Order: sequence, then C-alpha cells, then structure tokens
Amino acid sequence: MAYVFNMDEILKMAEQIERNGAAFYRKAAKEISDSQNKELLLELAQMEDEHEKTFASLRARLSVDEKTSTLFDPEGETELYLRALADTRVFFEKQIDISSMEEILKEALTAEKDSILFYIGMKDLVPEKFGKAKIDSIIKEEMEHIKLLSKKLVGLKN
Repeated sequence: MAYVFNMDEILKMAEQIERNGAAFYRKAAKEISDSQNKELLLELAQMEDEHEKTFASLRARLSVDEKTSTLFDPEGETELYLRALADTRVFFEKQIDISSMEEILKEALTAEKDSILFYIGMKDLVPEKFGKAKIDSIIKEEMEHIKLLSKKLVGLKN
C-alpha cells in the first residue's frame, strides 16, 4: 500500500523533528562543562524551537486542500505512524559520544542531513495540490543549520 501524505501531515512531522532536535541539543548541553560550547548548544536548541514555530505557522496557513486527508483513517493511525517515523529517523534517542564538542557536532550534522533527506523523500509523496512546494521551505531551514554546524566544526578543528 502506497502512502500519500498531505502538507498538514508533513508539517506535523517537521514540528516533531524540530522538537526532537531541540531536546537533543539541550541534553547535550547538560553534559558539556565548557560554557561557550554549552551556550552554542542552547542556541542550536533555540533555533530548533524557532523552526518548529515556523512550521507551525506554515501549517496554520494551509488551505483546505492542503489539510485534506488522503486516506480513510477514522482511528487516527496515520498521525501515529508519522510521529513514529519522525521519532525514529531524525534526532532519535540513541547513545551519543558527548565526551567532545566535535563528536556532538558530528552527530548533529548527521541528524540535520538525515532530516533534509527525509524531507526530500517526502516531497515525492505529497501531490502538488496538497502543498508539495512548501516542503522546499523546510529544506532551506535545515540547510541553514548544516551551514552553521559545519562552520562550528571547522572552527573547532582549527
């Protein structure tokens, strides 16, 4: 059975991914003693919070067509499936090496790249009339994180 998602469902996943990201950065910040690195991680968590708000705002402005369910789902199983997918694919709970800021940034970069791949893949599942073009704005937001993380990682190595 092929799944076809609408933009409302995609944005709900995006919001969950951002919540997971914020939790990841806050957890890492608690484990880091260096105040400058702790501040960076908390900044990144705040950026994830802002991305979540951006996606929530996009979702609030969706048209009726973009919110139309593509499946008969009286039990609400689609939302549970999407949440599980978001929770297990990007910024999911796992053991991370928090012994160094470099390792934390590498894990964060991997998660941000995974989120972009996730959204690119989801673009193929969302028909144009359900808001496919809006996924590009999500990808652009995540690319900004990659730029920042890459810059910080290079700075640590220098």
